[in-house]
Amino acid sequence: MKRWLLIITVCLFSVGADAAQGILRHGIPKYDFIADSLNRIITPGETSRRDAFFEKMDSVVLCHEGMVNILHIGGSHVQADIYSNEIRRNMDSINDMTLPGRGLIFPYTVAKTNNPSNYKITYRGEWATTKNVMRDRKATLGLTGMAVTTSDSLAEFTVCLNGKQQSNRWTCNKLFLLGYTDSTAMVEPFVRLTDSSLFAARYDSTTSVYVFEFDRLVDTFTVVFDQMDSVPHEFTITGMLPEKSAPGVVYSAIGVNGATVPSYLSCENFDRDLSLIRPDMVVFAIGINDALVKYFSEEKFIQRYDSLIARVESVSPDCYYVFVTNNDSYKRVRANRRTHYEVNKNGLKARDAFYKLAEKHGGSVWDLFEIMGGLGSMKEWEKAGMAAKDKVHFTHKGYILIGDLFYNALMNAYLEKNIKD
Repeated sequence: MKRWLLIITVCLFSVGADAAQGILRHGIPKYDFIADSLNRIITPGETSRRDAFFEKMDSVVLCHEGMVNILHIGGSHVQADIYSNEIRRNMDSINDMTLPGRGLIFPYTVAKTNNPSNYKITYRGEWATTKNVMRDRKATLGLTGMAVTTSDSLAEFTVCLNGKQQSNRWTCNKLFLLGYTDSTAMVEPFVRLTDSSLFAARYDSTTSVYVFEFDRLVDTFTVVFDQMDSVPHEFTITGMLPEKSAPGVVYSAIGVNGATVPSYLSCENFDRDLSLIRPDMVVFAIGINDALVKYFSEEKFIQRYDSLIARVESVSPDCYYVFVTNNDSYKRVRANRRTHYEVNKNGLKARDAFYKLAEKHGGSVWDLFEIMGGLGSMKEWEKAGMAAKDKVHFTHKGYILIGDLFYNALMNAYLEKNIKD
């Protein structure tokens, strides 16, 4: 099998640029202040993790076999799921007609915060929200860093995996519901489909999830609860994983507005939930909030990331890491009763820390800080309509560009590795 795969690889990549045409994202706008020549994946140390990941990609790209799981984790940049969804959409050129599952999602709308526009959530009933950025928490948290809890007998929420998209791209015939109750004997979740058919769950005590299996592919479903007691009991949802049996790249993205590395370290069931995905690659994009402080400690930042990586390795010991450096940003400063913006020089310190982390853990760096133009470049992005006025976040246009740049950098690294081999 390995020799056969190698022969196909040599045949495909011997055509060089022609092969890349079907993988790379083309038509990306050019801007003078963006360093396109720096748009690459940099591996400062040992490359065995990267090479092993690219070998797994071979099965998907060349043979349309196997599954590659990628997890993208961050703060508000990722909760919006604009640039991570652009990467996901681009990955479909690799998936071709195999069309695997959507990846991990959370009902942000129920938590009364911004939900990604690429899937739609509607709900009814009273719900309480817990986030990993809160000091006082009412719920135990998992991988998503969020939870919604209800004891309302009328509570339910509906998920439409395709959102406003005029397509039926995302479907599933299995659903993993991440959650728990204060009384398993007195409250139970069910799934209702659009034709009103009900499906009961199988509780998996190993992973502590509720598993629903459907007799068809669906893109819309409603989670409801059966309160079997006159005294209402609480049920907490911490995420959902809609799945289908199809090979390809599954791209999960999780984010919480304002989250830092310690925010995710504080999630008690982080490792347990991660075992459902078992990522082959983790894109670490946590850091912008860690650096929005007066005094930034590179040493503490690295130590905290070390702890988070250790938790990933307890589940996926051979995982490949890509660290996305912080984007250039500005801090809002108030002095003499006036407010102004100052460039956040902590971005440089965080950038150095990411390179050290990549070398230490056999990972790679995607240097967004330098690609976008370096210190002070956020103002240029704002002038071009690609950054928000807060000079920390991007506009929809800016996020799409970032997603395309990252995807191309990763695929170029993959192509170069195969051509070299």
